[in-house]
Amino acid sequence: MERTVILYDADCAFCRWWTARIMTWDHHDRLRPVALQDPAAERLLPGMKPEDRMRSWHLVKPDGRIYSAGAAVPPLMRLLPGGRPLAALASTFPGATERLYQWVSDHRDRLRVRRP
Repeated sequence: MERTVILYDADCAFCRWWTARIMTWDHHDRLRPVALQDPAAERLLPGMKPEDRMRSWHLVKPDGRIYSAGAAVPPLMRLLPGGRPLAALASTFPGATERLYQWVSDHRDRLRVRRP
């Protein structure tokens, strides 16, 4: 089974923490984490400028579809056990999901996380 790739910023403590939590939640091994700094990221996000790659987290489905920022929340949640209600909520309110993502992204350096 091909896995969906989750691309995250390995230089960001919050991003590493968040990705570790998601990977712990992924009981069915549907996700493969890849750092945005990894050369594979450029191949997974063809044609995307480096600054656009680093501006957000991304989800790349096995069929090549790419989702970024708040738009990646619903397809990610659909892959996780018990995540369908959160996917439905995020899909119903895409503007709010995007704003919440942007707020977290803008404040990620100030968000305190405990080491996994």
